Amino acid sequence: MAAITAGTTQPLPPVTLVLGGARSGKSSFGERITVAHPRGCVYVATAEIGDEEMAERVRKHQARREAHWRTVEAPLELGPAIVAETEQGAAVLVDCLTLWLSNLMAAGRDPAKESEDLVRALGQAGGPVVFVSNEVGLGIVPDNALARAFRDHAGRLNQRVAEVADNVFFVAAGLPLRLK
Repeated sequence: MAAITAGTTQPLPPVTLVLGGARSGKSSFGERITVAHPRGCVYVATAEIGDEEMAERVRKHQARREAHWRTVEAPLELGPAIVAETEQGAAVLVDCLTLWLSNLMAAGRDPAKESEDLVRALGQAGGPVVFVSNEVGLGIVPDNALARAFRDHAGRLNQRVAEVADNVFFVAAGLPLRLK
C-alpha cells in the first residue's frame, strides 16, 4: 500500500485517522491530504461554539481553509452526515472526533453505542473519510471521574476507528508519522 504524505495527490483510502495532541498540526495535515480529492471535499465540523474562545478557534480554522471547502456542522449525528456528504463520492474531513465525543457525553448519549454506529456508517460511505482526533491518553491521570471517563472513551474511540482505518497517522510538531 502506497504511503500518503502531505502535499501528494495520491488517492485517499476509504478511512484515514489522524491523531495528535493540541496544536500538533493534525488538522492542517488532515486538510492537506483531503483537499486534493478529485470529487470535492467537505469539512464536517463537530464543534459547538459555547464561548468566545471556541468561536475564535473556529474562525482560525475557517480562515486557513480554501474557499472550495464546504462546511457541514454535525455535533451529534456524525454517521448520517458522513453517509449523506459522501453520497456523490466527495471526501469528508471530520474535525474532530474528541469534540464529537464531548458533545455525546454532554447530551447523555452512550459513547460505546455511538462509536459502533459511526463505524457501521463508514461501511455506507460513498467516498473517503479522514478523521482528526486528539490523543488524550499521553498525559497524567485526570483527577476527576468525568475527565477520566472522557479519556477512556476517547482512547477506545480512537482504537475502534484505527482498527477499521486504512491509514493512521500520528502528528507531533507538525510532522506526520505513519502508524498504519
